[in-house]
Amino acid sequence: MTGAREQAEQLFGEFGRGRPDGVWSAPGRANLIGEHTDYNEGFVLPFAIEHRTYAAVGIRADRTLRVISTLDRQPFALSLDALAATFDGPAGHAVAEGTVPEWAAYPLGVAWAAYPLGVAWAALAATGRPAAEVAGLDIALASDVPVGAGLSSSAAIEGATASALNDLWELGLDGLSIAKIGRTAENEAVGAPTGIMDQVSSTLGRLDAATFLDCRTLETASVDLGFTATGLALLVIDTRVKHAHSTGGYRERRASCEKGAAEMGVPSLRDLSVADLPRAEEALDDVTFRRVRHIVTENQRVLDTVEALRAAGPLAIGELLVASHASMRDDFEISVAELDTAVDAALGAGALGARMTGGGFGGAAIALVEADSLDVVSRAVEEAFAERGFTAPHTFTVTPSEGARRDV
Repeated sequence: MTGAREQAEQLFGEFGRGRPDGVWSAPGRANLIGEHTDYNEGFVLPFAIEHRTYAAVGIRADRTLRVISTLDRQPFALSLDALAATFDGPAGHAVAEGTVPEWAAYPLGVAWAAYPLGVAWAALAATGRPAAEVAGLDIALASDVPVGAGLSSSAAIEGATASALNDLWELGLDGLSIAKIGRTAENEAVGAPTGIMDQVSSTLGRLDAATFLDCRTLETASVDLGFTATGLALLVIDTRVKHAHSTGGYRERRASCEKGAAEMGVPSLRDLSVADLPRAEEALDDVTFRRVRHIVTENQRVLDTVEALRAAGPLAIGELLVASHASMRDDFEISVAELDTAVDAALGAGALGARMTGGGFGGAAIALVEADSLDVVSRAVEEAFAERGFTAPHTFTVTPSEGARRDV
């Protein structure tokens, strides 16, 4: 039994009842390549990691949802009948106004998200089940996904909770539908304007593989990574610089992308290719052009990475990772000094490739490293941080793992 799973089951006991009816979990994710392309209807290549969030859930006799988390051991309760009234309105207003604490907005948001997606109430009606038959739930959450490191701790919470609702409310949803619920919770209940990459990766992950996702069509394909067979490992370097990408720079980058697409006369930046960049440079102001160039070239790098993995394996993708980081640093301007230091130090110590990952403005970098060199690369990064006077980073490896599941 993992530590986090045990914590969730123990925490459930604080509701003053027996064992839960089940335990569900969903993983965080690392994104191999394809950053900020998801909300531009582009391509991404993430994979689920072994770090997971666990939801110990029990059915109640009334229509109340109660949630408790190791983040805040005080239970928060809300009637099923009050979900719509709580979350209707401007995106994220329940969190902004303090009606719901931010950690609680993830699981409650997943339940509320069933309304616009037609997954709970409309789906129940479609199957002939009266909405009144949906039971209240007690939900206890525990996680070993690092928070704020760009490893999508929020999608893990959403995926674990939505998987539990799917089973206990007998919704009959497939993995993609569960991912859509998570995205709606993130966008509307919490107010973070993210795409669907994190939720798809967390829901559909597979051992030793990444998930290629076309964010326009939502078509997916599993791409074997082959890290183990080639003696490679993926090192995560958590800079301990915390980001909150539901505000500030993340929103500004998304707005720049939308502006660039509009001025180029296309529905989204997905519709531009590298061949369109000279025309874009003439038509757009410098900042908008550089934002556009990152998205367009990053989409191409994702396609090139998939091709390289299938044709030659993971030893062939290092330069693409390096180019991705340079683009985020120089064109999209979402890196910070700690991330640049992590990437430069890892490459200097022999990493095959390295890049920042996640929304940016802090969080984590990843480095593709020969397994025998992990200690050397980790020490080099730690020494580089010490020389710059940065807080010591947290380094650990991640293994491509399976997606959301029922554990008990």
